[in-house]
Amino acid sequence: MSEPILLVEDDSSVRTTITTFLEMEGFDKVDAVSNTRDALSRLTQKSYPLVISDIYVDERTGLDILNAAKQQDPDSAVILMSARGSIETVMAATRNGAFEYLAKPFEMDTLLETVRRALSARDSEDREAEPEDIPETEMIGSSAAMVEIYKTVSRVAPTDATVIIEGETGTGKELIAKMIHRYSSRASQPFVPVDCTAIQPALLESELFGSLKGAFTGADRDRIGVFEAANKGTVFLDEIGDIDPAFQVKLLRFLQEREIRPVGASREKKVDVRVIAATNRDLQKMVEEGKFREDLWFRLNVVRLTLPPLRERRNDVPLLTHFFISRYNGRYNRDVKLTESGLKALQDFTWPGNVRQLQHLIERLVILAPQGRIDSEAVEDAISAMDSKAATAETLAETEADQIRKVLAATGGNKSRAAAILGIERKTLYRKLERMKL
Repeated sequence: MSEPILLVEDDSSVRTTITTFLEMEGFDKVDAVSNTRDALSRLTQKSYPLVISDIYVDERTGLDILNAAKQQDPDSAVILMSARGSIETVMAATRNGAFEYLAKPFEMDTLLETVRRALSARDSEDREAEPEDIPETEMIGSSAAMVEIYKTVSRVAPTDATVIIEGETGTGKELIAKMIHRYSSRASQPFVPVDCTAIQPALLESELFGSLKGAFTGADRDRIGVFEAANKGTVFLDEIGDIDPAFQVKLLRFLQEREIRPVGASREKKVDVRVIAATNRDLQKMVEEGKFREDLWFRLNVVRLTLPPLRERRNDVPLLTHFFISRYNGRYNRDVKLTESGLKALQDFTWPGNVRQLQHLIERLVILAPQGRIDSEAVEDAISAMDSKAATAETLAETEADQIRKVLAATGGNKSRAAAILGIERKTLYRKLERMKL
């Protein structure tokens, strides 16, 4: 015996095909109707664990069926189908709680897999994971390694000491730099981050020190540099290990004298800024290899903080996960829940991209999680989809196109953010959008 299924499909051949197929697969209680009137009438008489409905039926739509099914039974799983899918119908279906949206034509095996997944999710004993007490600061973590970091930050923040923060990409180096600034006497003054890898080596000097009009081709006005703009505040030099060797000498002189000379100027200016630097490289090894100046390394290495990768502090994963779910539920007006199996899957992953990768994955799951539940299957699917190599190589299936539309809609059309959530490069997203004619 199987649970009853309500099928709403106005095309008789499709209705018969789906009904026969489901019955052959053991679902012997398929109530098939051809119009919304009969469907709504049945939904007023009883609830259905599973409803399968076309979007465009008659004067009413599958969205009306979805709303009626949810009103009768909030746990009812509703699968919507359409040969004329649009961003509007996909968004409406998602907002109203549809379990899945299938684009016609589809393989019967695809429908069967979706039906089984829907019923499995409904009957699952996978309980909601207990929420963690989320701290006010965004620097999340209560592991022993992170407590040691906090202790060092508390001691160094009130001073003006130069700090070097080491750690893999995505471990939160800029967040630590902001925390040091926030608890310093400079907290009311500017905090200016600079990504040294994003600036061409030839322009780094003018970016940091400023330039005078006519100093070089294209310098059509005097320009204040980062150090002068951040006077009395803090400058965060991210990826300091990638700066050009020729500029290392000039940066060393600044750290020694606290003076800048804008490009094209004849005199120096005094500036008062605290410098916090960060790198994902081994600067000590670079010094030994002659790729980084030893005297500059000594100047930077007054206080050194080494952030642990997420795989070495897995006990912090629940706290981080609940923090990000709370954030993105609020941002996208969702109410996504994390299950115990979902949390275990997140803790079992090695996180090569560290906290940043976890953050993007949770943002993606909050937007795309079926039935608003993050379980182990949803986590594994999302991790697989965020493999950039696989995502770049795969063909643009209709399900992928639906996900891209959902994420773009949720991010207000911000392609850079959408690409990060989808786990692909921005140029890859552009190519996919071209193929989708968007």
